[in-house]
Amino acid sequence: MHVDIVPVGEVPAIVKREASAGLRSVYDVDVTMHDAQSIPDGAYDANRDQYRAEEFIELASRLGSGEKNIAITPKDLFYRRRNYVFGLAYLDGNGSVISTYRLQTSSDGGISARSAEDVFADRVRKEVVHEIGHTLGLEHCDNKRCVMNFSPTVREVDVKEENLCGTCNRQVL
Repeated sequence: MHVDIVPVGEVPAIVKREASAGLRSVYDVDVTMHDAQSIPDGAYDANRDQYRAEEFIELASRLGSGEKNIAITPKDLFYRRRNYVFGLAYLDGNGSVISTYRLQTSSDGGISARSAEDVFADRVRKEVVHEIGHTLGLEHCDNKRCVMNFSPTVREVDVKEENLCGTCNRQVL
């Protein structure tokens, strides 16, 4: 399988590197990194001061030539009535998106000795793997350690592992 990553806006090198590494390690896929793209016209909602996640998915699907395509953006995304989303993908679709905007906040209250950069890198890998998992047909998993577990807060993202649980892994083989 081949995954195209489409950076949208100013995406730091660490984000591109970690996203690519996460996809390669969990799904054993080839990854292509596209050149940075501009924010899609019409994506910004002035009333919310956020961006519509669907617009980024459409951009990734249109530009990406991989079997699966994911946009990565530093912009704050929302979907329908949700206050925000870390990412979005359509089940069994070929496009998806993650936002790093809210992945940079702290959640462990200083308990962890890990650097903020390491925690952020882990979150990027987990969210990319999670959204591509949806495009492969995986739904949210009840296992709190599985990368496919629904995580509405960074605290819950931090609890997850980067990998699929056995049940989810068998579904994508």
